[in-house]
Amino acid sequence: MESDWLAWARRLNALAQTGLTFAENPYDIERYAAIRTIAAEMIARGMGADAGRVLDLFACDAGYATPKVDVRGVVFQGGEILLVQERSDGLWTLPGGWADVGDSPADAVVREIREESGFETRATKLLALLDRSRHGHPPHVNHIYKVFIRCEIIGGSPTTSHEIQGVGFFGEDEIPDLSRTRIMPSQIARMFEHYRQPDLPADFD
Repeated sequence: MESDWLAWARRLNALAQTGLTFAENPYDIERYAAIRTIAAEMIARGMGADAGRVLDLFACDAGYATPKVDVRGVVFQGGEILLVQERSDGLWTLPGGWADVGDSPADAVVREIREESGFETRATKLLALLDRSRHGHPPHVNHIYKVFIRCEIIGGSPTTSHEIQGVGFFGEDEIPDLSRTRIMPSQIARMFEHYRQPDLPADFD
């Protein structure tokens, strides 16, 4: 579980964002802006970041505050799982990223797998829908839902990109160093359990 201060700061920002969306009274708008600034300062202090930068990130969102959605493709071949190596930190993760507006979860994960690994896939099963804050990831400014979707390869070949410097398949006992902002070892282990027991229901929370 993540720290209480981070959950409180996110909730304050969500209240401020929703308030700024619907408030008409200038005094209310001023108060909601102040609450957003306090939330940014809390997160900046807790994460060792710049408060102005956090406030800029908050300002990118508008409307009623909701969690962001991170989709992750789970692809197996010969009992090994597909991982990609991020250029940003040199660490490995399941291919994936933010879902785009207009994409279904299946469309989003198939696109992410293609862009990050070079493989064409077909989405076949939802394996897990998880609240990122409940699974040991490092702190993040946003409240995030992680969606893990099993996919089958139907074409393509391993291809790197400006974001990805490595593409490979790994057995359960040879998983490389993981980018824990994106994926946790326990989540990889659970995906192997789903591989061995394909009739398992989807995990949630």
